[in-house]
Amino acid sequence: MAHLALYRAWRPQTFKDMVGQQHIVQTLQNAIRENRLSHAYLFSGPRGTGKTSAAKILAKAVNCEHGPSPEPCNECSQCERITSGSVMDVVEIDAASNRGVEEIRDIRDKVKYSPTEVRRKVYIIDEVHMLTTEAFNALLKTLEEPPGHVMFILATTEPHKLPPTIISRCQRFDFRRVSLEEQAGLLREICTEEGISAEEEALRFIARLSDGGMRDAISLLDQISSFTGGQVSLEQAVEATGGLPSEQFARLAIAIRDKDASKVLTEIDGMMKAGKSADKCLEQLMHYFRDLLLAQLAPDAGDSSGRIANPAELKEMSNGFSRERLFAIIDLLNRYQSEMKYAAHPQTMFEIALLKLCSDNPGVSSSTETASTVSTSSADSGVGRNELGQLKQQIAALESKLGALMKNGISPASNAVAAGVASGGSSGARGSSSGGGGATSAPRIAPVSRLKLNAYVDAHVSAAPSIGKWPQILQRVKEERVTVHAWLVDGEPVSFAENTFVVAFRNTIHRETTERPANKGVIEGVLSSIFGNSTQLLTVMQKEWQEAMAEKSGRANAGQSVGEELVLVPDDEAGEKSEPWIDEAVRLFGEQLVTIKDD
Repeated sequence: MAHLALYRAWRPQTFKDMVGQQHIVQTLQNAIRENRLSHAYLFSGPRGTGKTSAAKILAKAVNCEHGPSPEPCNECSQCERITSGSVMDVVEIDAASNRGVEEIRDIRDKVKYSPTEVRRKVYIIDEVHMLTTEAFNALLKTLEEPPGHVMFILATTEPHKLPPTIISRCQRFDFRRVSLEEQAGLLREICTEEGISAEEEALRFIARLSDGGMRDAISLLDQISSFTGGQVSLEQAVEATGGLPSEQFARLAIAIRDKDASKVLTEIDGMMKAGKSADKCLEQLMHYFRDLLLAQLAPDAGDSSGRIANPAELKEMSNGFSRERLFAIIDLLNRYQSEMKYAAHPQTMFEIALLKLCSDNPGVSSSTETASTVSTSSADSGVGRNELGQLKQQIAALESKLGALMKNGISPASNAVAAGVASGGSSGARGSSSGGGGATSAPRIAPVSRLKLNAYVDAHVSAAPSIGKWPQILQRVKEERVTVHAWLVDGEPVSFAENTFVVAFRNTIHRETTERPANKGVIEGVLSSIFGNSTQLLTVMQKEWQEAMAEKSGRANAGQSVGEELVLVPDDEAGEKSEPWIDEAVRLFGEQLVTIKDD
């Protein structure tokens, strides 16, 4: 923050000044009274919650001339010098810029010497998670068995990045975010003491923006009061922080509710002309809809639940949106916020996101909708009804053809093989007349299925770039629905051709579960969004795929030894006995390499 003068004046100097951390203060004070101080402490929590301030207060409390005392006097020379940072035995290190092993080795070499100015040496290492692995290893032994006159206080905003061996050697204290009421109360007290005139709504707006960090709240108050000359109003606070007034979000929400794309674009244009950034506007709009959802689901949550606007003002607005639509809007805005980080034109992404919300079906972009919901939404529009009618007609025609084939005793697979053989040469009439014999001698796997699979086998090598997007596909599916990801991860991508993505499975149950319409719809939605056009999912068993690959290898070898074309001359007298061999030849070599001739 650029404005820190006010924070320096109001920075906590004693434990009683620590706002919102009473549980930590009481524990540390009791440890000082009972002389049970630890040799190492770990202070973790969000930024601006008082971790470094608490570390300095603890250093003063144990080294105060009138102590050790639960509260430093801040009047003796030791307390004053520690506050100013002029005591050599109280060392504050920024691990972000001193993260190497050499700096930690220097500390390790100096801890064995007794303090020269105060009662106890104190090392405060801020942002300790930034240390390298080698530096942590060098610090490990010193933390485990330090001299009695040394105390380490480690502070971090990301404790999960610390090795467990470091955490286990420290007493850990988790600092919590300061509540909105506590922040507003302290800001009100600061305004009274500093002679700043501030509206209550402006103070609450500042508290919401600080996201639970007291340091950020005081710094924002300093910045806004400097901008306004000591007269802080809500409008001036919004303007000084680069935010947007809740009225503008309300107008944007009304335009989205009414699906008024023209008004949405007008509002966006006004934001951009005012110098606002597209990503920040989208983030704040997402929080506004989050407030709408909270106002609808938890109307009694209180003012602390609000972030962008007061929930009391959102109740009427929330009645214009259904609960499902609010979830869909927040989900879409969250997805576009993630993609906007890598976009060359963030404003365009912002416009597209809001125009999608103005479309007839704002939930289409989220694959979490079930197939029934999508079909119902499509049926609501005129175009959707026409497409649905065409699909029904096509399905009815296919059912009638299937019924006729079954009535004549011919399976669909055998009929397809007969048609494929007939197209290969002059024996089309014979293929149709002997269809019954072909059906009785069909191989274990239907030739039509194997022929179809051969096309994807041939595209296996050229599909490498598309298959390389498999990690991205898995990640997107996991974001959409983690249960579908759990089944899909068993598969292995093997081919991509004709807008069809082929995945081979080791386990039958994983494949069957993936093929369920709802699960398959989620995956195909992700595939379509990644490849930019409508993409289907085809699942096979790995055994089937390996057999097809082996057949391809056999066809290649046969082509080298026999030639590009295999000619079969059936025996006229054999009649139907030769038909199974033709089917087997087609299965082994493919219909492109087989030509049937009547001798």
